[in-house]
Amino acid sequence: MAAVHRTRLFAQHLRLFDWNPIILCVDENDYEEELDWNLHSLLPTEQHIEKVRAFPVTKPRLIGDIGLRAYFQLRRRAFELVIKEKIEFVYIPIPSFYVSLIGTYLNRKTGVKFGIDYIDPWVHEFPGSDKRFSRHWLSTQLAKYLEPKALQNVSLITGVAQGYYQKVIERNPGLLKSCKFGSMPYGGEKLDHLAVKELGNKPYLFQKSSKVQLIYAGAMLPKAYEPLKLLFEVIQDNPHVFKDVEIHFIGTGKTPNDPFGYNIKPYAEKYNLWQRQIFEYPKRIPYLDVLIHLENSDGVFILGSTEPHYTPSKTYQGVLSEKPIFAMLHGASTAAQILEYSKAGIVFRMDPDSLNEKKQELLVTFNQFLSFKNTFSSSNVNLNQFEQYSAENVTAQLAILLNSVTA
Repeated sequence: MAAVHRTRLFAQHLRLFDWNPIILCVDENDYEEELDWNLHSLLPTEQHIEKVRAFPVTKPRLIGDIGLRAYFQLRRRAFELVIKEKIEFVYIPIPSFYVSLIGTYLNRKTGVKFGIDYIDPWVHEFPGSDKRFSRHWLSTQLAKYLEPKALQNVSLITGVAQGYYQKVIERNPGLLKSCKFGSMPYGGEKLDHLAVKELGNKPYLFQKSSKVQLIYAGAMLPKAYEPLKLLFEVIQDNPHVFKDVEIHFIGTGKTPNDPFGYNIKPYAEKYNLWQRQIFEYPKRIPYLDVLIHLENSDGVFILGSTEPHYTPSKTYQGVLSEKPIFAMLHGASTAAQILEYSKAGIVFRMDPDSLNEKKQELLVTFNQFLSFKNTFSSSNVNLNQFEQYSAENVTAQLAILLNSVTA
């Protein structure tokens, strides 16, 4: 979950810049997802963590969103902490989107300044949002109603990239006079990869073979399926190129815990690629286990979205895994620039308006990747260029914004 890692990495480095973070979260007993205690071991030992309980999930499941189930509990504890700890700034990552409403409440009650970090856009047109009274339509309408309320008196808005909050400005132009903005990518953390080496665990989802084994690890976005189908068509049409290639999709299922909630398999079967070139393990696995599989693969596959703002967090783990990367990304995605500047991979830059006309270009780009992989050495990756995307340097950008807002 991106918000978990973003918060963890900020907390790990903020003390270097004279900020002492307190993390307020929901007690792990109230999560629906399986727990990953390895993540806990990556936190600073002195980290101050406060937890609240959430209302349980009902049967039938009416409300699953953890931010809604714990909204009032989080708000009450946040209010207590602002008073007790003399908090100078409240920083709220979203999603969960509903917790952003806590900021304006705290500001009204105590005067404390607050900011919202757009890890995902809130007002968003999902597939099906145009169907009136559908679930996605109702979600979009609710977002349009609640977001302006959450933004009242906000002092800082940040995002993974400017595109994540650009439409927020367009919908609320008055914010340009009263609020500061800044974008910071997720950032990569070398210590995470060192932790993998210390564990000494081995990959367990599949066995090493003579094939070129690429790994895609992470959820599937709704607007990633069109480029996925393009790739599968190219693989189907060019068996001689892909006969020794396997792509393993990890954690791409419909829900985090369901080992049979396949999203990729139906498309792979349609193109007659299942268990030949394409494999899927729908259930999410622990974060460090993902890194173990990346570091024992022959390469990393990054599949982006047809939306220009999307910057996959897996880009940074891919570079630090020291494996060659093949990426399909929107031409405007900052992740494409990161991979090209660092010389860590080959990028097929997508143009959503002409995607179906790019089969030959995709084939050429993948052949370039195979040549790149054969001569790849981690020593050739420009880590000096990549250092600006380290978690520490990304946190430094946040600290500058915090200093400016609270000065």
